[in-house]
Amino acid sequence: MSKIPLQILGWTVAHTPEFVLRPIAWLLGALVFGVRRRSLLANLSHAFPERDPRDLHKVAHESARRLVETGLLSLAMPYLSDARLRVIVSASPNLLAFVARQQTNPEPTVLAAAHMAYWEAQPCTPLVVPAPFPEMGAIFRPIDNPAVNAWVKQCRERFGIRLLSRKDGFQEALKILRRRGIIGVLFDQNAGHQGALATLFGRVCSSTELPGLLTQKFSANLYAYYPERHGFWRAEITVEEISNDGTTAGVTLALNRWLELKLSNSANFCASWLWAHARWKNQDIPAKRLRLEAKRNLLTEDLAARQLTELPRRTRFWIRAPNWLGDVVMMLPLLRAIRASRPDAEITLIAKPGFLPLLNEVGAADRLVALPAQGWGYFAHFWRLRMAFPDCYILFTNSFRGDLEAWLTRTPQRFGIIRPGKWRPLLTHNFRVAENYAEGKHHQLELWTQFLQHFGLAAQPNVAPVADLTAPRDFTIGLIAGSENNPEKRWPVAHWCTLIGLLPTATRVVLFGTISDRAITDEITARCQRPVENQAGRTTMSEYMEQLRLCTVLVTNDTGGMHLANALGVPLIALFGPTNPIRTGPVFSAPVTILQPAACAPTGGGNLADLTPAQVILVLHELCPSALP
Repeated sequence: MSKIPLQILGWTVAHTPEFVLRPIAWLLGALVFGVRRRSLLANLSHAFPERDPRDLHKVAHESARRLVETGLLSLAMPYLSDARLRVIVSASPNLLAFVARQQTNPEPTVLAAAHMAYWEAQPCTPLVVPAPFPEMGAIFRPIDNPAVNAWVKQCRERFGIRLLSRKDGFQEALKILRRRGIIGVLFDQNAGHQGALATLFGRVCSSTELPGLLTQKFSANLYAYYPERHGFWRAEITVEEISNDGTTAGVTLALNRWLELKLSNSANFCASWLWAHARWKNQDIPAKRLRLEAKRNLLTEDLAARQLTELPRRTRFWIRAPNWLGDVVMMLPLLRAIRASRPDAEITLIAKPGFLPLLNEVGAADRLVALPAQGWGYFAHFWRLRMAFPDCYILFTNSFRGDLEAWLTRTPQRFGIIRPGKWRPLLTHNFRVAENYAEGKHHQLELWTQFLQHFGLAAQPNVAPVADLTAPRDFTIGLIAGSENNPEKRWPVAHWCTLIGLLPTATRVVLFGTISDRAITDEITARCQRPVENQAGRTTMSEYMEQLRLCTVLVTNDTGGMHLANALGVPLIALFGPTNPIRTGPVFSAPVTILQPAACAPTGGGNLADLTPAQVILVLHELCPSALP
């Protein structure tokens, strides 16, 4: 790219009257807002979740306009006379006092600059303060195009501030500080892996440590250095001393806190920050999305300085739960792992309404969102959710419908699993299952774990039961005789009746299930010659969980209630025939005995009718020898 087009454009802008440039900047600002609308509003929403969205909308518009004003000024700056620049740029009393002190008693000083509009006014600082201006260098990241970079460097050094390229190292900057000079450096919250983990507005970021390193090495004074806009092409350069403990960590954290306060308390400052840029970007690298990682970790010090005991949960993770109860329960250990791996995540679970009491009771998420009723408004519901600005969306579903739901929320990152032969174009990032991966030989939880580890999950699934069953209970045997989605998974009614007949008459026996299981449980109750409690279809989810907790042991088909009881810590005898316990067996660490028909393969495929009541009663005697002699 040649610098000539930029020079022609810059000369044109410099010689265009300001009354013409103002409406041009307004129109271009509206265009920038249209193009960068989501980034602008998302960043502001993350920083100020408590503020009225209409106010944030105004700030976003103004920030976009100021970005355009800054761009025009940057182009015009080389062609503006000193006299014109003195009209555009002025020095604050703070800056004048600072320069006077440096002239009479020079000390090594670090000026930390934020991402503010009108940054091009800062190289004019020597022009607008009394001479002689102290020695000053500014560390900058060079432009990739050598010709353009040389031209920009020449323009910005016009008034005596030296530009020091990061690519050349920091030796010149160190020499200036040794001579009790001034070094300007941008402090950033998107320093990538080379930065230090800290927080900005409660959200984890990777912060630049360079100002802190320079301050500590030379016991330098530390100031914030920024232009304050007072109108179109009118900016006042100012400095503010930053109180700090002189350590690298202390300086880094102090700068972030100063920036938060300025953005929160000054509407003018807030409108000038570059909200259109991706903020907190370093923590959204897909391969590391589910972990916190950088060169250094200052989160412990940050929390201590803010008098907090844990990270604020300000990074918005949305998770689409599976559609079956058993799968929802098997997902719970991974939700715990995500919480451990990303303690800063605010987890929002999107699930069927019937699962919400369970998810709420076990504390699975910070927020729960119920799937709407099917109909014309179904997908409109997800389109409205886009204004919640989730950071990422993790799908435990495998359907196009779930992918479309996520896409409609406009979440920038949508993670899911792609199996061989499957096409999921609405995902932004995927974990591809290998062609030779035999899912029947691996548990569903194992595949899900690999999926999340692919995107950085650092913690292992926590399979400890979600409830404590140590309190004494009456001896109760629970039975789940139904199965929601497959009749072949149901042990025959005659076998259930035989089993119940083999139990001591004093034993409390309770049948559980959904309303659709009621025909089966009614038949069992009618055929038994002893009292049996039939609760199928008569309990809410919360009541169902409470009754399961009272069971000494549960005998159950392969169904969602089996997984729920396992999560609650209830000892299980799980009856598997056609289905595969290796793939879909209970995952929590409560006692589980898997029973399969004789000659059935470990991966399933047997006939449940071939599993006899005698086999079940034998295991019951082993589990409860005192109650079932």
